[in-house]
Amino acid sequence: MHALAARKAKVNAIGAIGLVENMPDGGAQRPGDIVRSMSGQTIEIINTDAEGRLVLADVLWYVQDKYKPRFMVDLATLTGAIMVALGQEYAGLFSNNDELSERLKKAGEATGEKVWRMPLAPAYDKMIDSKFADMKNTGGRYGGSITAAQFLQRYVEKTPWAHLDIAGTGMGSPSSDINQSWGSGWGVRLLDRLVKDFYEA
Repeated sequence: MHALAARKAKVNAIGAIGLVENMPDGGAQRPGDIVRSMSGQTIEIINTDAEGRLVLADVLWYVQDKYKPRFMVDLATLTGAIMVALGQEYAGLFSNNDELSERLKKAGEATGEKVWRMPLAPAYDKMIDSKFADMKNTGGRYGGSITAAQFLQRYVEKTPWAHLDIAGTGMGSPSSDINQSWGSGWGVRLLDRLVKDFYEA
């Protein structure tokens, strides 16, 4: 958001961050609990360590409901599974929109913040079906980054959307031409270039 404002980008951009206190206490979620999301959908808690997606789902729902955006992109250090799949070179890209995906790919190639599109499909979505609620918060051991993205997709209606799982790229900060410090700031250049090349008036 600062990068867009600093160069006076001709775009109406909204930034939203889901902030919660992740602290165990007597009211903490337990495996088997069922919680209700902002959308009204219910979630069976299978893994209490898969808590970030619950917050992100509410953020996505809130933004699309309140602002009716032209498109949404979320960035999250969501799963260790994406690091197993892609290492620290590429962020996982999941999307319901081919045009947005292609634009992110081109912006990534131009900036060096590369993305690799991963699948979203009914067979993966079925893995998070629950017998007791609308969905489970995890789909089991296999395809963990995909089932996490499928979970998020259930909170996105028809808005073009992309989810970037940056667990590898955001946490790994090897010294490079564009990163000389510990914090990578991964995604700033990518999204700034996306806006510049495809969405500025």
